[in-house]
Amino acid sequence: MAMFAHEDRLGEIHQNVSLIRKIDSIYRTLKTSFPVVSRISAALYDPKSDILKTFVCSGDEANPLVNYQAKLADAPSLVEILQKGRPRVVNDLALFSGGGHEHTRRIEEEGHVSSYTMPMYVRGVFFGFIFFNSRERAPFTEEVLSRIDPFGHLVALTIISDLSILQTLLATVKTARDMAHLRDEETGAHQDRMSRYARLIARELVREYGFTDEYIENIFIFAPLHDIGKMGVPDHILLKAGRLNEEEYVQMKSHTTKGRQIIDQMVENFELNHVNYVGIMRNIAEFHHEAMDGSGYPMGKKGEEIPIEARIVAVADIFDALTSKRPYKDPWSNDEAFAMLRQLSGVRLDPACVSVFIDCRAEIEEIQRQFAENSFG
Repeated sequence: MAMFAHEDRLGEIHQNVSLIRKIDSIYRTLKTSFPVVSRISAALYDPKSDILKTFVCSGDEANPLVNYQAKLADAPSLVEILQKGRPRVVNDLALFSGGGHEHTRRIEEEGHVSSYTMPMYVRGVFFGFIFFNSRERAPFTEEVLSRIDPFGHLVALTIISDLSILQTLLATVKTARDMAHLRDEETGAHQDRMSRYARLIARELVREYGFTDEYIENIFIFAPLHDIGKMGVPDHILLKAGRLNEEEYVQMKSHTTKGRQIIDQMVENFELNHVNYVGIMRNIAEFHHEAMDGSGYPMGKKGEEIPIEARIVAVADIFDALTSKRPYKDPWSNDEAFAMLRQLSGVRLDPACVSVFIDCRAEIEEIQRQFAENSFG
């Protein structure tokens, strides 16, 4: 063999490519030794809302579970995996056909008839599942499983590597905010709600924009960074109860460009310039106050010149601000807030974002119940 003839089939996982490309590289490598495996996928767990969300997938055919989520509590067979603390083999998915779960139906419709499910942990804390599927019955013998397990852990470690950077970055931001004694109207509950509203809007726009699950998760993760630039706004302006004068308003508006500067500094300090999702962070922080008619700031962008992630976050942020109690106002009802969103649609806000959001009233109200304000915010 020539000195450099060998090609590292997994070399792509170390490159500056998307997470789905990395998972696909792992799948293709696994497939060469185990052609019975027709699909690898991962779902992430949100412990605050007990939601399990599709995240990444690679397989022979189109992904049967895109932009899908369900409560973990509604999937007792998955809960049992966590209770036993062991992975699970299902040699015939027909066992669950009577359960009525949409995810089971979709998997079966694509011809997958068996599965192997591994829970993912980081430092002992559960954060999701990895699923191996096959179109053959009973392919997951003990010998096969012993050789597949390392691939499952490689998938988990690849996901952890990508997400841990984000979590570290967000934890750093939160610590900086706390150390700066930032005390504006944005409570932790506000961030929990509006980030989930943003994810809801992105999920509903999938048909129009073709968003991946990874992209939707990034919007959810980065939405709380939208007002990070307020760290650079003086307290006498940020905390002012009354209307801002013209000079104060100019300083308040500067939080968008300050936010971009802070994120640029974080990206440099964390050496994240090579990461694909950095643009989403920057766009949310800098452009969430742009308006569809061009009257917004800081650059007066209009229409589709405004990045879609910024348009999504704008609707989520305004709705939660309207429906939340502030020192200067009582909370609006959802009906009042929806009416205002309709008035702003096409003027300040993206009409499609407004429309799909209002259509999700039941899910909005569930988020409000789960993340209601308390005496501590």
